[in-house]
Amino acid sequence: MPKKIVDRYERTADGLVIVDVAARRVEDLYEDFDKTAPYHKKDLDEDLVYYLTECAREIGRVDFVIRFMFECYPSEEFMLRVRTSVHKFFIYQRDLELGAMNKMLRTAATLLVIGIIILGLSLWINHLFTVDGTPTFLNTVFAEGLTIVAWVSVWEALATFLLNWPQHLFLIRLFRKIAEAPVQFQPSSEPLSGGTDSAALS
Repeated sequence: MPKKIVDRYERTADGLVIVDVAARRVEDLYEDFDKTAPYHKKDLDEDLVYYLTECAREIGRVDFVIRFMFECYPSEEFMLRVRTSVHKFFIYQRDLELGAMNKMLRTAATLLVIGIIILGLSLWINHLFTVDGTPTFLNTVFAEGLTIVAWVSVWEALATFLLNWPQHLFLIRLFRKIAEAPVQFQPSSEPLSGGTDSAALS
């Protein structure tokens, strides 16, 4: 990544990029549609997930830490819950993406096998018509149709793999990196406001 992008972020004493997240309280980090679920089973707030994902994209391969700032400093119990929530949520996202990639690979493999089988069948039919004599118009159309269907299936398999596989692989690595990022905490000494390099949740 261009150096000027990474330079927008603060760094720790050992040089890690800091992704700041400001919130009034721990509860603001979570979706509130399921108020009875324990924190480690709740989904993270949609805006928080988007912010962390986009920061990770922007930072690229540079290692980073996630620093949460609250108006009221959380207890050790709440800090453990937040760390566990961030880790488990993005591991879950990684697993979902891994499942989607495996499904895509199975689809591409199926299309490729079908295409090869149909292509082999079209070649055999063309050979059969040639041996039996001059092929009729209908025979030629049928054989050519099979050939077209075969190549469409093969091309669809290759296009599915080449276009989708890199994106799935990128997201899997991205979610894993966020899940493995160290999580730190710091009291918020200023009124919460959205900034260029931090997210403010309310």
